[in-house]
Amino acid sequence: MLTTRILTAADYDAVRALWEAAGLHIRPGGRDSREAFAHQIASGCQIVIGMEDDSRLVGVVLATHDSRRGWINRLAVHPDYRRQGIGTRLVQEAERELKARDLPVLCAHIESWNTASQALFRSLGYVTTEDVLYFSKRDSEDV
Repeated sequence: MLTTRILTAADYDAVRALWEAAGLHIRPGGRDSREAFAHQIASGCQIVIGMEDDSRLVGVVLATHDSRRGWINRLAVHPDYRRQGIGTRLVQEAERELKARDLPVLCAHIESWNTASQALFRSLGYVTTEDVLYFSKRDSEDV
């Protein structure tokens, strides 16, 4: 039976292992470090939602916000559990959490090569905005 729950900093090892199993690019010396993960949760701007099969973490998503927009980040489903609707359920849970905070705009950054995630978000009503470019300035490759 699959269940969802809000994860805490204590779940970091399971989240990191799932990200790795799912093939996400991990920045362990920066924003994906144990310390950064705990800080982001403590800040109140990040909600980590996990889906478990018994006690095994099989899916995770980060719901973050900047007080204007909600962001859905780091969606990962274990390869053994893909194509079972887990990604959809996690995105819907993230949407509920963000809407409960009165955020009228929900967004997701998806890498151009990740066609599966693009298809998932399109199926959930998300649209691409061709006239918006994503720029970033980073202190290092790990952030």
